[in-house]
Parts: sequence; C-alpha cells; structure tokens
Amino acid sequence: MAFGSLMILFLMFLNGATSEELCPLRRSIDVLEGEYFFLCFPGSIRDNLRSKIYTVNWFKESEGKVKLIQETHRLVLNGSFLEFWPAELSDMGNYTYQLSNGTYNVTTQKWSLNVLKRSKDSCFNTNHLSKRIEDDGRSYTLKCNAVPHNKNVTITWYKNCNIYDSANEEELNFFSLKVEDSGNYTCVVSISHAGRVFNTTSTTELIVKEGAAEVVKLEIIEREEMYVETQIGKEVILNCTAFLGYSGAAKPIYELYWTVRNINSCSESTKETDSICEKDCGIFNSGNKIYTSKLLWIKTVKEEDLNCNYTCLLKTTSKPQFKIFKLKKGSLPDLPSHVFTTGIIMAVLSSLVAVLMVVLYLMFRVDLVLFYRDITGKDDTIGDGKEYDAFVSYLKDSNVEERKFALEILPRTLEEHFGYKLCIFERDVSPGGAVVDDVHSFIDKSRRLIIILSQNYISDKVMYELESGLHKALVERKIKIILIKYMLISDYDFLPRSLELLPSRRVVKWKDDKSLPSNSRFWKNLRYLMPAKASKSNIRSHNLAMSPTSEEGTEVTTVCGESKTFL
Repeated sequence: MAFGSLMILFLMFLNGATSEELCPLRRSIDVLEGEYFFLCFPGSIRDNLRSKIYTVNWFKESEGKVKLIQETHRLVLNGSFLEFWPAELSDMGNYTYQLSNGTYNVTTQKWSLNVLKRSKDSCFNTNHLSKRIEDDGRSYTLKCNAVPHNKNVTITWYKNCNIYDSANEEELNFFSLKVEDSGNYTCVVSISHAGRVFNTTSTTELIVKEGAAEVVKLEIIEREEMYVETQIGKEVILNCTAFLGYSGAAKPIYELYWTVRNINSCSESTKETDSICEKDCGIFNSGNKIYTSKLLWIKTVKEEDLNCNYTCLLKTTSKPQFKIFKLKKGSLPDLPSHVFTTGIIMAVLSSLVAVLMVVLYLMFRVDLVLFYRDITGKDDTIGDGKEYDAFVSYLKDSNVEERKFALEILPRTLEEHFGYKLCIFERDVSPGGAVVDDVHSFIDKSRRLIIILSQNYISDKVMYELESGLHKALVERKIKIILIKYMLISDYDFLPRSLELLPSRRVVKWKDDKSLPSNSRFWKNLRYLMPAKASKSNIRSHNLAMSPTSEEGTEVTTVCGESKTFL
C-alpha cells in the first residue's frame, strides 16, 4: 500500500480508543425501524475533517451493489456522522466510508446494519435487548445505551412498558438490588430535528437472583452396586462419573479415584506392561451441570478378576461416597470381530446389488418386458372381445409427412413387422357412414387409442376422437391411450386439460430418421405400451390354417369390421 494510504489508516486508529464509547467498532448493529440512528468514525479522523485535510464519502452495499450515499432530508451527512432521521427497513445493508486527501483514498468497511421491525404488542423488540444477571443485595447502575452524540435530549424510563422514572437521567442507580427489581427496562430518548420529534430506545433485561448460594451435594451418579458382563481374556473399561454442581458456582474441593490392587495411572508407558490402570477424563458440562469422570481400564480379564470389588471413591469436605463395580461372566460370548466384519460387508454388498438391479431394471425395463414376451409367446389379445389392437387418430388434413407417417410408416412397422392390427379411419372405413357413430364403435373395438400429436392436431372430427378416447380411458377405464409426439409442440393450450391426467410414461417421441429402424427405441417403447401380441410367424401360421377357401381369383378380407370381396 502507498505511504499516503498508510498514513490515513494510522490516523484512523491513532485515537480510536478515546471515542470507542461514542463510535463503537461493532461489525454488526441492530436498530429498530422508525428510530433515530447514526454511524460515525473515530475522533482523530473527525478533527482532520474539520481542518479540511480529508474528505469523506459514505457507501452502502446491498444485494451485491455498492452505491454512493447522497444526502436527503432523511439521510444527513454531518461531518463524521451518517444520521438516519429515522431508520427504515430499506436501510439494511453494509456501510463503508472512504477517506481522501486528494491524492490517496482509503475505503474501510465497518458496519453491517440490520433494521428490525417494531413490535406492535410491546414497547420494545425482544430481539433488540441486552441481558444482565445480578445477585440481590448488590448496588447496580443501569445505563441508557441510546443516548446520541446530541446531548439536547429528553429521556424517559419504562419498566415492563410502564413509566418507571420520569427523571431526565442517563442511568438508573440501584443501591441494593431486590428480586422484585427484575424486569425489562427501556429508556426512550426523544430528539428534536427539523420541527419533528424522533425517538431512539434501548432495552435491558435485568434478572436479579437471590444471593444465597445453593447447597450442592457432590455425589457419584452410578447406582450403589453395578455388575458388568464380560468374558475371560476380554478387555473391560469401567466408568465412574460424579456430579460436582452447577455452572457459575465456586469450584468444589473433591478427590475421585479407584481403589483396587496394583493400579497405576494409564499412560503410553503403562498400557503394555500393567493389566489395570485408571485414566482421568477431566471436568465436563452437560447443560448447566458439571461432572467429572474417571475410567478404570482392565486390559485382559482373568478368572480371579471376577471375584474382585472395584471401588470408585469420591472424597469431599463432607461425608465420602463410594460405588462398587463387579465383573460377572456373560452367558454368551461376544460376536467375533471377523464374523461381524464379514456380515457388515455382505450386508453392504447385498444392498449395492439390490440397488444396482433396481437401476438396471429401470434403465432396461422396456427391453426386459419385450424379451419376456418374445420367449414366452405371451398374448394379451386372446379372449378379450376386441377386434383391433389400436385405433389411430391423427389430423386428416395434416401435412404430407404426417399423413405418410400415419398411413404408411406406422402400419407398415406395427402390422407387417410386429403383427398388430390397426384401424385407421381414413384408410379402412368406407365413406358415407355416420362418422360419430363409427368412431365411437371402432374405439370400443380397440385395445389402444394411438393419438399422433402435432401442432395442428385439433379439428372437429379429431377433437371428437380425442374426447371420446379420453372419456373411455379416464372415466370408463375401457381403453388405454398412447400419445405419439410426432413433431415439437411449443404450446399445449389447445389440448384438453384431461390429458394432464395421463401418465408421462405413456408418451413416445418420434425422432425422424433415428426412429425409422424397427429396432429403434421409438418402436420398442411403442410395443411396450401396446398389448402383448404373439410373434408374426405364429400369426401367419394361424391365419393360413383358419383362412376360408374361395374361388380362384377372389380374395376375401376384413377391413375395420366389414367383410369385402375383391375380384
């Protein structure tokens, strides 16, 4: 850093201690909304400002943005003070100031300002108070921390939001505290500015305790006689814990130790040579209670150890206490460590295998189901009373590519390659009939409703097919719907809301040339959603055996429920 900048920093901290009370160097400050508040920096800097050696700029950082503070009727730049008349919730943020002598600039961040909301049910905010705990019978002075640098103020004291003392004093003096003096003391400082009166408050919760110290009995907390199960040759650690009193009380005089033959203090040098040793665990807290503990380590249990009394003794200024520990042989031996370790490893491996199998099943569920259908020859279409595997719905006036997909690509693969029987209205139904009745009838005769969805899908005829299919799928539960997204759709508002009730897994996407091969993911997903069907070779054999004999040159075929003869 340049020498000039170092000089500025030196002057900033030279007399900081002399003004610490007026300008505390707190990193985080809480202030109530609607109250007067100010920020300032040490006296040595203020003196230099008066002599025009340095100038100062204030900055506020909020939501990652740093902004130069401009003076307003509410935010007043008063020398080394930044005053808020009053503070608002929008004032929350980090505040810094920059000193400059025309050549060098130094920016120092000192405050994180947090503006708290005022309480509607109380004269103070419970998050904006300090706490003092004192013993009764002592003298105590309660200071008002809200007094600003402007001494021309009026101070009013409240206890539990009721006027306590109307004297204009910065502090309350208690010559001898009593328990009934406990309460929340709030000082309200009133300041006049620009024809208005502003307040700033400070609240202290004073808790007065009875001065007489509670008599605490030091005791060993284990029951009088304890039996510990073990095995010959095993290691045993006995724990003796004593209660010593409460936090803040005078340190008790005590001695805690074990009485047993050939005992030493546990250390690095004795662990390998001595069979029994004790270790001091020191003093520890649990809540506001204080305990101490001492361990007795029996490295290898012998037969004669089962007949010994291991005594923990607590000596105090009053009557000493003791607890006796005894070892007894356990009915069952401990689980060998290698068996336990092997069991844990097997359990972890089994869990990993199970998780892996679930993941693999989710990834290859479609392939596994199709493989199962192929090897078992499963056929869900037998005996269900349906004539068609699927009714195909698409926009009849669509573009050439979509018509080609509906009339050529889809039936060529599903019918010729996989043996399904489709009913395509435009292809298979003779004109002249009642369209609404025909559609309703053919959907009833179909096991699936395939909807080829595109941006221009909706028309009156297709809308009827869609609504009829949705009613049968969602209300009557008579048919399952398969949605084919033939092309990208940017707006779904034209579709019925009931489509949102369909499971997302019943939607397959067409990906142009990538989906053309019969073994592509598109056809696998589509076959997975279609009913299980016997292989095409089986279907052909069955059809040859069951086809009727006809005159030469005559072909009999059935199209969507109508028998037609072609010469």
